[in-house]
Amino acid sequence: MGLGIKSLAKDTVIYGTTNIVSKFLNWLLAPFYIRILATSAEYGIVTNLYAWVSVVLVVLTLGLETGLFRFMSTSDNSNRVYATILKILASAVALFLLLGLSNVGGIAGALGYPDFPEFVGIFIVIVALDALMSVPFAYLRYKKRPLRFASYKFLFIFLNIGFNLFFLLLCPYLIRKGVALPHWLYRPDYGVGYIFISNLLASSIEFLLMLPVIRPGLKGFDKSLLLPLAHYCMPLVLLGLAGNFNKMAGQILLPLLYEDRLEGMTQLGIFGGNLKIAVVMVMFIQAFRFAYDPFVFSKMREEDAPTAYRVAMNYFLLFALIIFLGVMYWIDLFKHVVRPEYYVGLGVVPVAMASEILFGVYYNLSFWYKVSDRTYFGAVFSVIGLIVTVAIIVLGVPHWGFMACAWASFVCNALMLVMSYLLGKKYHPIKYDWGRMVGMTLLAVLFYYGGMSIVPSSVAARLIIRTLLLIIYIGLAIRFFAPEARQLLNTFKSRR
Repeated sequence: MGLGIKSLAKDTVIYGTTNIVSKFLNWLLAPFYIRILATSAEYGIVTNLYAWVSVVLVVLTLGLETGLFRFMSTSDNSNRVYATILKILASAVALFLLLGLSNVGGIAGALGYPDFPEFVGIFIVIVALDALMSVPFAYLRYKKRPLRFASYKFLFIFLNIGFNLFFLLLCPYLIRKGVALPHWLYRPDYGVGYIFISNLLASSIEFLLMLPVIRPGLKGFDKSLLLPLAHYCMPLVLLGLAGNFNKMAGQILLPLLYEDRLEGMTQLGIFGGNLKIAVVMVMFIQAFRFAYDPFVFSKMREEDAPTAYRVAMNYFLLFALIIFLGVMYWIDLFKHVVRPEYYVGLGVVPVAMASEILFGVYYNLSFWYKVSDRTYFGAVFSVIGLIVTVAIIVLGVPHWGFMACAWASFVCNALMLVMSYLLGKKYHPIKYDWGRMVGMTLLAVLFYYGGMSIVPSSVAARLIIRTLLLIIYIGLAIRFFAPEARQLLNTFKSRR
């Protein structure tokens, strides 16, 4: 494989392995929380607050991760660029901490948690730490140090799991055995709060251990970068804010659309729990994105860039469709992530995964406005998508409940994909294999409906039949729609 695809594939595998393993370990916390928390409403609190974290984090990072790739790729002094961006970010984080911690009570009341201002205070610090680490993590990606990147990600997840097990399992067990734990260490009535405490402790330790990565960014500052960074990154903030709110809108707005807040949090808990089943697709998309950003900017000046982008799109869609079919064919296993009372929301899973595939295709298409410095187009797409998402949720939830949230994301991503494709043809045309891509997708849809209509009473029989169908789909997709994959397989066979 030429065109830099081999490097993209290798980095995707490393980032993917890191992301999949860490997400899987974090994924195990979801059924743990669902089973250890008394009600789905409590899990709704977790879902809601983490949704807010995702949205606020986009604003606080100021689009500087993508800005770092863009300006380090064209600078003769990459460390100076890193130092400048890191100092800008640190200033924003310091202001956020000052304003946030001095207004915790008001923010908690506005979010619907007036009795738990400490939860909001904890999350303010978590967001600040995560934001401050975002640029050092991007720096590691730019320097092509995926293994070091992976080590920090694994460190956090193991610490987070360890603290969760300590507070939610070990401490209650010790109390039941008659061990008197000091009040400052453990309060039996604090419950869901220990999920947030665990995250705070893990993020703090991760930040301290990342100081060697931060150190190269402590010296130097280039004032001449301020205006170009602002021009390039500010549209990305709007893009990211709208884009993340598109993803999290259901988890943020759903409880607000019920007159009974407890019922709203209950429905949110069911919705959020089933989204965890679809996280396999989210893991793949994120792994691809980690590798794709540096790949795009490294290829932007090379003659074979259009071919490389086209081939990358083919590989992305092929693997995404395989993952979609795999999860849905084995839904009888994956559904055990949640308790039986959550099964009413299983319809969310295929819609959420299909929505992620659309977003992944959109992300592939969207490189044109990044390499041509037209990031404002991305912001426009995201704002239009946001308006559509909110409208569908607000109008749809009273009639269709949380399913309206899932479909809102699907429609939003489809709309942004179409807009990016049409304008991309004008400003930075790439001859993608649309015929093959549509063929792969239609074949996957056919296999999906065919496989899901097979419902023998035996779970084992369903799994066996559907697994055989998945193998057949992979063979047909590679044979008729993925020539690059055929070439890769032939190369592998010849080497053997």
